[in-house]
Amino acid sequence: MQSKGKYYLTTAIAYTSGKPHIGNCYEIILADAIARYKKADGFDVHFQTGSDEHGQKIETRAIEEGMSPKEFVDMTAGEIKRLWDLMGTDYDRFIRTTDADHEVQIQKMFKKFYEQGDIYKGAYEGQYCTECEAFYTQAQLADGKCPVCGGNVHEEKEEAYFFKMSKYADRLIEHINTHPEFIQPVSRKNEMMNNFLLPGLQDLCVSRTSFKWGIPVDFDDKHVVYVWLDALSNYITGIGYDADGNSSEQYKKYWPADLHLIGKDIIRFHTIYWPIFLMALGEPLPKQVFGHPWLLQGGEKMSKSKGNVLYVDDLINIFSLDAVRYFVLHEMPYENDGTITWELMTERVNSDLANTLGNLVNRTVAMSNKYFGGVVENKETASDEVKEAGKTGQMLSEQQIDEDLRKVATGTYRIVEEKMEELRVADALSEIFTLFKRLNKYIDETEPWVLAKDESKKDRLATVLYHLCEGIMIGASLLRPFMPDTAEKIAGQLNAGLYDFDTLSSFGQYVSGTKVTDAPEILFARLDKEEILKKAAEVEDAQRQEYVAHQKKATENLLKAGRISQAEADAKLRELGGAGAGDEAVIDIEKKDEISFEDFGKMQFQVGHIIACEEVPKSKKLLCSQVKVGSKTLQIVSGIKAHYSPADMVGKKVMVLVNLKPAKLAGVLSEGMLLCAEDADGNLALMVPDKNMPAGAEIC
Repeated sequence: MQSKGKYYLTTAIAYTSGKPHIGNCYEIILADAIARYKKADGFDVHFQTGSDEHGQKIETRAIEEGMSPKEFVDMTAGEIKRLWDLMGTDYDRFIRTTDADHEVQIQKMFKKFYEQGDIYKGAYEGQYCTECEAFYTQAQLADGKCPVCGGNVHEEKEEAYFFKMSKYADRLIEHINTHPEFIQPVSRKNEMMNNFLLPGLQDLCVSRTSFKWGIPVDFDDKHVVYVWLDALSNYITGIGYDADGNSSEQYKKYWPADLHLIGKDIIRFHTIYWPIFLMALGEPLPKQVFGHPWLLQGGEKMSKSKGNVLYVDDLINIFSLDAVRYFVLHEMPYENDGTITWELMTERVNSDLANTLGNLVNRTVAMSNKYFGGVVENKETASDEVKEAGKTGQMLSEQQIDEDLRKVATGTYRIVEEKMEELRVADALSEIFTLFKRLNKYIDETEPWVLAKDESKKDRLATVLYHLCEGIMIGASLLRPFMPDTAEKIAGQLNAGLYDFDTLSSFGQYVSGTKVTDAPEILFARLDKEEILKKAAEVEDAQRQEYVAHQKKATENLLKAGRISQAEADAKLRELGGAGAGDEAVIDIEKKDEISFEDFGKMQFQVGHIIACEEVPKSKKLLCSQVKVGSKTLQIVSGIKAHYSPADMVGKKVMVLVNLKPAKLAGVLSEGMLLCAEDADGNLALMVPDKNMPAGAEIC
């Protein structure tokens, strides 16, 4: 291949707060496919990924695990790297923000910013999301929640250093306007301009004092560097940047980056903060930042508490690595969020991988063995005999059929190249499978099984099989960046080496006389959906159990460390199915006298729907509820004011003892009783049906 120059590609570095799910891994698979494609296309590629290991959330997660922060990030970074390697990621460096060379440069950069007047000391007071490690103004919140993750924010007030964002804002706006390719897709650019840059940038907090797990500011050790300044800078420290001006030859060769590949949720940090940091350093800006969409589980974000998280190792165990790579690359739209489910994965494996690709290769190898002992020769024969060309009714000669196939095969690289230039990876992969579909159609057009019955058509049959092998090899060569193992297996079955990209516009590289394997391997077997769903249920059940066990351990460790109160720990453990402090499993109460079934039968329990509720005047304990039971409405007074507000009560479906003799409580008539459970600390919880039952349903 003729060299096309350098290409430096990075992913966002994975946050070491836990095991990445398939939505996180999609980015790495996408980046790996792009890097492999660029290498095959003649570029000198440097591909960097890694792990982000500092911050308040990491410090808290370490406490939950009963570890030091360094022990914790060593464990989680190791797990991230294991998954990246499991996916066959062909990276050049896996950088960790705890690497010594990175930490030294962050301290140098911080000091340089301070000395040139870009950073000043002040105090921060505002809304902070620990999950995202990000500050937000009140106006940026969504219904009082973090606009990115939807989680809770809290007021933070602490001494901090600030970066003067406004100093570089106009210059950044000009750069974005004059470099339309800088932020992609365009919708991400519009979001950054309209929501952040044009309204005016606030100065950015770049240090923290409320926790210690970070890179210390060497001239003010009460402060640690804010995680985003630390994390973003890995793109230059990882290739040898030096703030003192002694950067490595590798840095001089590869910077600026050709592509930062990141998730859409962190586009602000990469297209506003990062370019401004680079401007302050006097370094060139990356050529392009691409904010890819999210991969959602059945249309919603993955959550361990919901038990709907899909992990790449589970998916690989069930579907195979290349099936997972194919699905996430093919199913993710360019701009909008994609969806993954067990059912969709199964359908795609069966339709595209087993039927379109696997069946094509298997039939071609099998026919070559059956008709010619596995030897494939190009006889270059085609008669003037005509064939029906599908539903159009057009009559095509054998020469035309062959020529059309060759045209599609040799034209595929050009189309794929155009799609990859635009980072439309899903479309590029679809074009390769268009070639495979055309080869399947070629089999239907030429009918090798019919040709085999006529000895005079033997050379024509050989030519057909040669065309199939050559077309498959062109497709497999293009497929290698996306599904490397599958491409190599195909080449192995046809006993050939994959082709260089600069040869894909010509037809006829497959060496005539090559013998295909006499033991063809099924590339992708068809899957039984019910069997897959059964395995999925087992995975999800194990995941939920692991989540509950982990959360209990985390709660106990946070309590021991004084990070949460006893009441908060008890509430969390009850939520998880425990019983509070000490992980009590049961509460024993004094046993009452036995009753007969007839005695029990006298009590009438029904589902009630609370339609109104108010406090009982002059009472510290009582609430008065209007409870619809069937077609009637009962007024019930309950001593639960300390545990529920009137607003909490309205709308609830509750369990009601409806034939209790009416009585007055604090002068207010009560016509029944709401059933509650009480723990050892006197906390009450209304008994509610675990399914939506109509008001009046009998409880029996």
